[in-house]
This record gives sequence, structure tokens and C-alpha cells, in this order.
Amino acid sequence: MTDKKAVILLSGGLDSATILAQARAAGFACYSMSFDYGQRHRAELRAAERVARELGVVEHKVIGLNLDGIGGSALTDSAIAVPESPTEGIPVTYVPARNTVFLSLALGWAEVLGARDIFIGVNAVDYSGYPDCRPAFIEAFERVANLATREGVEGRGFRIQAPLQNLSKAQIVQIGVRHGVDYGLTVSCYQADEDGRACGKCDSCRLRAAGFAAAGVADPTRYA
Repeated sequence: MTDKKAVILLSGGLDSATILAQARAAGFACYSMSFDYGQRHRAELRAAERVARELGVVEHKVIGLNLDGIGGSALTDSAIAVPESPTEGIPVTYVPARNTVFLSLALGWAEVLGARDIFIGVNAVDYSGYPDCRPAFIEAFERVANLATREGVEGRGFRIQAPLQNLSKAQIVQIGVRHGVDYGLTVSCYQADEDGRACGKCDSCRLRAAGFAAAGVADPTRYA
């Protein structure tokens, strides 16, 4: 077992499965972390477990949060409809402070494990316009990580790795295929049913389908 450890934020979707495969190929012992945060598309949690098992993580941890208690997002409040056509500005599927919270908990686990690297599958090209997916946010959080932790002050510090940041969805699919990712295990839909079948209409579904088409790769997504 390598002592080169990494914590991987694993949602169960296409992007996070790809970064897990990338980290593994780079020689990291991978520890994956998912969040049961009150999301309406809970099938993604089962997808994350499948991907973690398939790609051979050392440990897969699911953390329970109550972001639905805060609300403010179509992903955590069933009273807010998931948009099925493109919208202007930051969409209602944005979950307030989600990536800040997720990275903070991943940072805590990384410090306990003695892992220097944290991988997150944010993308600033083919994405929905979320502010916490931008390169500026990732850079800022890395600075915070190295200011706010013992490892950052006394040790080697942390690296927040976002290898998909500047790639198109098609490029991400092609990378995953090269690393043997079975995208049929993943769930990306914002309103997937209990069996993980996608709606085919939400922003995430549209971006995913377009990525497979542009990559020239057969789309394994199951639709309701």
C-alpha cells in the first residue's frame, strides 16, 4: 500500500468518478467521501458506493449533513422545481455553500489520514454556473486549508486538486474511458428516480448527454 494518500470527493456522478480514476492512476491510495446532505437525487449515494467499490478505494465514508434544513436550492427543497430548460445567472440548483462545506470536511479527514491531496471534480467550462466551481474559489480554499490546519502550519500543507477545471465534458468522458471508468455505474441527474434513472431534461442531464455525443462515446445513462 502506498503512503501517497488522497481524499476524493465522490458524488457518484460522471466528473467525480473520473477524478477518482485519475487519482488512482497517479498512484494515490484513495479515500472517498460522499455526503448525504438531504439531496432529492439520493440515488447518487448508491452510485458513489458502486464507483468506490469498482475503482478499489481504501475506504469510502458517507457523512450525514442537514443542508435541507437550510434550504434555498432545488436540490434540497422539493417545493422548488428543478429547471428543465436553460436559465440565466446562477440556477436554483445551486446549493448554498455546498463545496465550501464539503471541502472543509474532506480537509479534516485528510489531516487525520495524513493525506496531503484532496481531489474535487469541479468544472468551469461545461457546468451550470455555480460560483463554488470556479478556479478562484479552489485557489482561495487551498490558501484557507494551509492557514487553518496544523498540517498547513507545521507540516507539508495541502493541495486542492481540481484536474477537470478547464476541460470540456467531452474531454472528461474521454479521460475516464482511457482509465476504464464504467459510466453506467454513475448517476448525474438532479432528479433521478429511486432506481437511478435520469430525467433527461435537467441541466446536468443535458451536459452529460452532450459530453458523450461530442466525445463519440456511447451514452450508458438509463433514462426514466
